[in-house]
Amino acid sequence: MSGLSPIILAKLANDAGFVVELGEAGGWLAFAMPGRDLKLWLRAQDATLIAALSRRDVLAELPIGAPWSGSLPGGAAGARQVASPNDLLTLLHRARVLERTLPDALLTQYQQTTDHIDVTEAEALVRQRRGQVLFRQGLLDYWGGRCAISGLDVPELLRASHAKPWKDASDAERLDVHNGLLLAAHLDAAYDQGLITVHPDGRVEPSRRLPPAALAVLGLTTPRRVPGLTAAHAPFLAWHTAQVFVRGG
Repeated sequence: MSGLSPIILAKLANDAGFVVELGEAGGWLAFAMPGRDLKLWLRAQDATLIAALSRRDVLAELPIGAPWSGSLPGGAAGARQVASPNDLLTLLHRARVLERTLPDALLTQYQQTTDHIDVTEAEALVRQRRGQVLFRQGLLDYWGGRCAISGLDVPELLRASHAKPWKDASDAERLDVHNGLLLAAHLDAAYDQGLITVHPDGRVEPSRRLPPAALAVLGLTTPRRVPGLTAAHAPFLAWHTAQVFVRGG
């Protein structure tokens, strides 16, 4: 294995939470996380660092590095290549976040904590609160603790906004991080009331009911766009635009 030594590669994997070392085969070092299903393989080739992962959905949402088209280890769904240890560490941290937030990770946690609860009206409220706590934490992780529109990074001022509301969604949809945006409290209120919407291309559209003064307070006097959306967000965002958004007269 050329480039970085196996010891340094292992340290990078461990620092990102992949602390279960599964050995080496065919030039790849294999790792896992305790109690999680995501597997990682690393190798260094000349000036390139390559990370192969076992989950295609995680790979699809990794914005770091470039796809790698070489031979993969058994069990890998694909790989990405980066040029520096810092980039590799960033990639691995993001992969870990995606593994614990993408469907159906939040749904599984929700079911594990609520399966013992009988569904009476009071107990249904407990289930809803627990689900919403998980959803908020999932969005905080997915969006890196920043409002998707404004970039505000004060957790106490951020809210987990469903595109398709809790009352209209299945459990799987309620706990799907693609069915939501992490928003500053005032933007969350506007989104919840249909006074703004976000289109699948990221374009933020305010309702014509909002006067100029309100647009100024919301920071929407100039066009805004949400970065980092994926195809999985599209049906939920389109649902919000069609069913919740109030364009106004």
